[in-house]
Amino acid sequence: MTTQSRWPGGRALWITGLLAATLSGCAASRPESSAPRYVFAWPFLETSDMAPRGGTTTGEEVRIATGPSRAWKTLQQPGLSQLERDRAAILAMAGDYRASFDFLETVVFEPPHEPAVPYRSWGTERVYVVEDRGDEISLQHVLEMVFIDEDGNRQGPVVQKHWRQDWVYEPESVHEYVGRRRWKRRPVGTQERRGAWSQSVYQVDDTPRYASVGRWEHDASASVWTGSETGRPLPRRESSVRDDYDLLVAVNRHTILPNGWTHEEDNLKTVLGPSRGEPSTAKAREIGLNRYERLVDFDFDAADAYWEATGPLWAEVRLQWREKLAASPELGVATSCDGTPVFVSLFTYGRKFQEGSPPPPAEMRDYVATLIDCITT
Repeated sequence: MTTQSRWPGGRALWITGLLAATLSGCAASRPESSAPRYVFAWPFLETSDMAPRGGTTTGEEVRIATGPSRAWKTLQQPGLSQLERDRAAILAMAGDYRASFDFLETVVFEPPHEPAVPYRSWGTERVYVVEDRGDEISLQHVLEMVFIDEDGNRQGPVVQKHWRQDWVYEPESVHEYVGRRRWKRRPVGTQERRGAWSQSVYQVDDTPRYASVGRWEHDASASVWTGSETGRPLPRRESSVRDDYDLLVAVNRHTILPNGWTHEEDNLKTVLGPSRGEPSTAKAREIGLNRYERLVDFDFDAADAYWEATGPLWAEVRLQWREKLAASPELGVATSCDGTPVFVSLFTYGRKFQEGSPPPPAEMRDYVATLIDCITT
């Protein structure tokens, strides 16, 4: 099956804008009125055409795989223990995908009770298994995208490290986001962790994002993990356009399917009380649906080259963050050091590795440690 990755109504952007907007999740220019309306909910709203913002670029034609994947067949093997099947479900998320991201407010709690403009984006990405220690699995998403401009010219490939998800079986604790750029360790009780997995998600720069605990349920049609309610910082798609709430209170669901997987989000856009202990208020409820469709014969050579070259840097970053979090019952994490966003600093430092001149290991360790110390309190 061959399809073109695009959302109608958009125009080509320069590569630098694509990195900031499409790849990092920030808002791109809003599509023209010819873009499809959202049909679900708000059918009588006349003050907006509800055309989604974001995702206005056009990609190359891609082939979507047909038939069940090898990972799905492994997951469906008879005789697996619950733990073996859980592991197979997590590992099934690795591979090559066309991803689509859709978000829509369904309930608005404050007058005039009108939703924000929906958000839509897309990407092509390879998900790598970077660590597998049996009861701990780490999956790294790396985007590689090719764009077709208004004149039909090919732009790219553009590669960027994306988010990471770490899975731990029967975790003793997780670091949860509590708002105001702070993360707090929460012990996981015996009953809650029995047979459960935590999922901890990290930003493109490997700073923490959110974590929750849940159990996998398997049947012949799907394997589903539903996490506990958790706090999340504003994503870039939101923080780039609004600052009227403080965090998302979210429930996440991952569903493994024969030929891909989905990530569903139930997000409550929440305003914290003026100080700790004071009640929070909700501005809106939002649903999100991220679909990962398995690709056939998409060229991820540039992503492989990037990940092979910069792997030592990101391994050191992961290690130091693991040590920092283990030593910190509560931790504040800023987004910038001396006015430079953390992801910019690390991506720039990573170019040394891509150019074939990696710094000595001791220098790399010192650089990462200094940067983490700069942004943590």
